[in-house]
Amino acid sequence: MKSLRHLLLGLVFMVATVAARGADLNCATGATNVEEFRYAWHLRGFVGWIAGVVFPSKGVGSLRTVFPKAGEHEISSQLMMTSPGNSGFYTYESQMDDTGTKTLMTYHGYAWGKKSRKERTIFDYIKRLMRIHRETPEKVEDRVKLIPPQELQDASLRDVLTAIYFLRENASNIKAPLTTTIFSDGKQYPATFRPVERATFTMSGQKISGLGFEIGDAPGGRKWPGGVRVWISDDARRIPFCIEISESIASMQLDLQSVESCAFMGRSHNVGAAAARGTSVAPAAR
Repeated sequence: MKSLRHLLLGLVFMVATVAARGADLNCATGATNVEEFRYAWHLRGFVGWIAGVVFPSKGVGSLRTVFPKAGEHEISSQLMMTSPGNSGFYTYESQMDDTGTKTLMTYHGYAWGKKSRKERTIFDYIKRLMRIHRETPEKVEDRVKLIPPQELQDASLRDVLTAIYFLRENASNIKAPLTTTIFSDGKQYPATFRPVERATFTMSGQKISGLGFEIGDAPGGRKWPGGVRVWISDDARRIPFCIEISESIASMQLDLQSVESCAFMGRSHNVGAAAARGTSVAPAAR
């Protein structure tokens, strides 16, 4: 994820394992179509300490998902990270179809001090095109690329947020590695969903078991320089209490602090829904 490398002046982020302890699971609002989780984040390790000299080293984050109302057909998701006392931010945004299986738009950006970068890609599946818009203080760039035939055929093209959403929807069904394609920084990378070790977390004074998953580089093709790990509560709520977004030598840690609104938990959750719809993810080669 090139934007992270730019953000740390060539130093790369790697997100370490997260532990959610004493998180407040009481919803602050009633029934709504908006789901929101609040996190605390901080940089870890020696490189994180160096980066913290120039950039914020800790702050707060929010993972917010808006589900479609009657007559609407898109799910919107945003992961926003900020630092108190600093006007900067780092964000991922995504729009997907109402089944959560196809990425329609992906955006990531940051602004810390004089450094900023924004990139938005819109997927036009009818015309088979990706429309990419990128902005930095130095230039504005627009590009158009063809969507690869494989992604058109099986709708496996996902960004980080749609991949996490897929894991939440299908956590109980993923028992072995599954292949997908991750779209990041205007490029596609072969990637794999893999189950990893389970974890137990203390949440609202209760011990909650979590299913662990990794989204990592797959053999063959362009090597993805990133990676994601997420631990999801092993119940119908599928709360993502641990998230890792990885690069090579530094680390950011996010800890779940509270559940602000509960649209996801209030939905009729069917963990096998995507599989029943014929999701494009296929078993990975071993």
